[in-house]
Amino acid sequence: MYGAFNLKADELQGDILLNLDSEDEGELYIGCAGGVNITAKMTYKEEPVENGFVARRIRLSGLRGGHSGLEINKGRANANKLLTRVVHDLLIEFDCQLAAFAGGNMRNAIPRDAEAVLLFNPEDMADLQSYISEYGTQMAAEYNPNEPGLTLTLEETEAPAAVVPEEIQDNLVNALMAAQDGVMRMIPTIPDTVETSSNLAIVHIGGGNAEVRIMARSSCDTMKDFLADSLTACFSMAGMEVTLSGGYSGWQPDVNSPILAAMKKAYEIQFGTQPAVKVVHAGLECGIIGATYPHLDMISFGPTLRSPHSPDERAYIPSVAKFYDFLVETLKQIPVKE
Repeated sequence: MYGAFNLKADELQGDILLNLDSEDEGELYIGCAGGVNITAKMTYKEEPVENGFVARRIRLSGLRGGHSGLEINKGRANANKLLTRVVHDLLIEFDCQLAAFAGGNMRNAIPRDAEAVLLFNPEDMADLQSYISEYGTQMAAEYNPNEPGLTLTLEETEAPAAVVPEEIQDNLVNALMAAQDGVMRMIPTIPDTVETSSNLAIVHIGGGNAEVRIMARSSCDTMKDFLADSLTACFSMAGMEVTLSGGYSGWQPDVNSPILAAMKKAYEIQFGTQPAVKVVHAGLECGIIGATYPHLDMISFGPTLRSPHSPDERAYIPSVAKFYDFLVETLKQIPVKE
């Protein structure tokens, strides 16, 4: 995408763009999501731990995670969101204070694990253990069968020297509770495809610093802006400084695209069946290029790939020849410019 971002407005002269960058042979993509990174930060002055309090680590683990675009509609849990829910209720039910919170490691990955350190009154230990056990059972039932490995545990840990001030603690937890996470809206004209979503990707609180990183996506630029503004408002009310970065446009689907019609015809001639026409809730270069060249008629397609952008990336070899033959037939069927 760095190349797409730096493509000059007068560089391309054509009217049709064939983007050879999709991951399932037999599928034609006519739209994708744009995205923007949202980062909320603040510093605070820590307070000393009260004498006699004991520290416990609350750990939520075993979630499936996944791609924050392609798998955001699978009903999978977000570790940061679930652990925030636990911490929120602990602060209400027990005489406790938040010292630290950490979860997630990549903006485009649904977080699988998160942990928080809280300070408790020693008299509450028996009730706390049963409370966490029951809470874990409840959440496992809520997310069954999507999250078979969901585990909530309580562990002893060394007491930190300081905690988050109560007002800051409450503001941060409330903002994390309120922040949009997951699917926000489906595409009105393609109701089985996600249009707009967000991923509460990374949370770090401790040592006098708090930082939240979110990935927001939408194939509709105005909805992306609305979501970004909503999240900015949410964390601004908690006293955090919010910045947006790395924004890129979505690619709105055109079901009446001339190249789409030609490629559907070419595929049927070759293989005797219709290709699947889809919109992907992830970023493609088409969204960035289309913002610079709005006249382009675009399609994204490719051979079958698995685990792209990872050490396990691989191509299904039989799909490569089929994809190539289809590309050649597509070039023969290119619509004549009117």
